[in-house]
Amino acid sequence: MAGIDAGSIDAGSIDAGSIDAGSIDAVFKALADPTRRAVLDSLRRRSGQTLGELCAQLAMARQSASQHLAILAGANLITTVRQGRRKLHYLNPVPIHDIAQRWIAPFEQPLLDTLHTVKQRAEDDMTSQPAYVYVTYIHATPRQVWHALTDADLTGAYWGHRNVSDWAPGSRWEHQRTDGSGIADVVGTVIDAVPPERLVMTFATPGGAVPEQPATVTFDIEAYHEIVKLTVTHEHLPSDDDLAAAAAGWPAVLANLKSLLETGSVLPQAPWEMHTDLRDRQLARND
Repeated sequence: MAGIDAGSIDAGSIDAGSIDAGSIDAVFKALADPTRRAVLDSLRRRSGQTLGELCAQLAMARQSASQHLAILAGANLITTVRQGRRKLHYLNPVPIHDIAQRWIAPFEQPLLDTLHTVKQRAEDDMTSQPAYVYVTYIHATPRQVWHALTDADLTGAYWGHRNVSDWAPGSRWEHQRTDGSGIADVVGTVIDAVPPERLVMTFATPGGAVPEQPATVTFDIEAYHEIVKLTVTHEHLPSDDDLAAAAAGWPAVLANLKSLLETGSVLPQAPWEMHTDLRDRQLARND
């Protein structure tokens, strides 16, 4: 923060004039908006997000989100770093720490810390969401794997659903049935797309309420000589039932993908048919 040396702050002797008033005003202005507080909360959970990732959580246009990010950057609450073609946003907690030192530290800090710890533990127990990670190795190139994940006809062949989108960040994608009905059993928004290395998208049931933290699926494609390491991370699953569905579904789908790329043919039986009860319940939700 401009105009302050954090190492020189003495909570017992600090006075209001020792902190640059303009900087403090900018921080309070930035924190006054609930959307900007939501951005900071998101970056606190996972620092280093792209504009597209933040837009998907805020459910707003990129231009509006950019304006909020500019205010946060002006208050020195976030910093940005370019990584190749991506611009990553990171939380800078120093201004908030400075405010805490000025306005909280002198007033009953030990008691407040204890109350905060109790509250945080209670909330963590109530709001923690399950996640599922699956890794497989495929004899293929990264571009072949990327094409198989994003081509509607190929996904229809090994997944039993067609993944339909233009795969640009911010675009909608649909997981459509192959029976010609046009029914999508999963829909979402493309958060990040860096072919042929990384694809991130939200993952939701059509027509459902959009949660504060939507479920996301990330495909990381990593080349190693003549093989590819494909990692699928399904985060922020709404319930243990959804975790069970992910644990049954992803190995089945990726086994069929691996077979198609390595042999030219899918498995002789659709592997998800071993979980027919679970699959039927999922499809019935959208009929």
